[in-house]
Amino acid sequence: MFPNLGEDLRYYGGSWNQFKALLLVPRVWAIVAYRFRRWALATRMPSILRLVLSGAGRLITCFIEAVTHIELPSQAIIGPGLFLPHAGYVIVASNATIGHHCTLTQGVTIGHRAGGHESTLNSPVIGNRVYVGPGAAILGPVNIGDDVLIGANAVVITSVSARAVLVGNPGRIISRQGSFQLINYPAMGFDTERLASLSESN
Repeated sequence: MFPNLGEDLRYYGGSWNQFKALLLVPRVWAIVAYRFRRWALATRMPSILRLVLSGAGRLITCFIEAVTHIELPSQAIIGPGLFLPHAGYVIVASNATIGHHCTLTQGVTIGHRAGGHESTLNSPVIGNRVYVGPGAAILGPVNIGDDVLIGANAVVITSVSARAVLVGNPGRIISRQGSFQLINYPAMGFDTERLASLSESN
């Protein structure tokens, strides 16, 4: 819990700014509640303690969802460095997977898809350093590669390879320049995985 949360908070600068964000920024509350509930779900502990922590987590989450309209269920797998620049209607399905240092802006939906005569409850698997623009939706059992940029109001229902830039409904690729200009995090200049991906976009 704490290493991942620490990476989430690094977006806000030094210790004092991180402390202020914990106290005063509702979208940070949503991340803290998710990390706490995820920890309670995954950590081995006596069942009575798990029950108490789970109940407390649910109560806190209900309050935070009412305030922020951000739903980050504890069953979802979300890597460290999650950044939510704004509060407001971010919905993540309980079986979604999101990599590290991803940005989810307001109005984003990451969930399952119904279509035709059947529906699928399989949700997206999103890579690292992905930027999802305002109002975008990623739906169904799709894989989103590393360093992808999904534009505002795009609807993604097919898998996307690394460093793609998508716009429109349905989403279409317009370039291979990726999310490098929009994803920023401390020490990214030393992230060898990111640097290797960046070199392939040029």
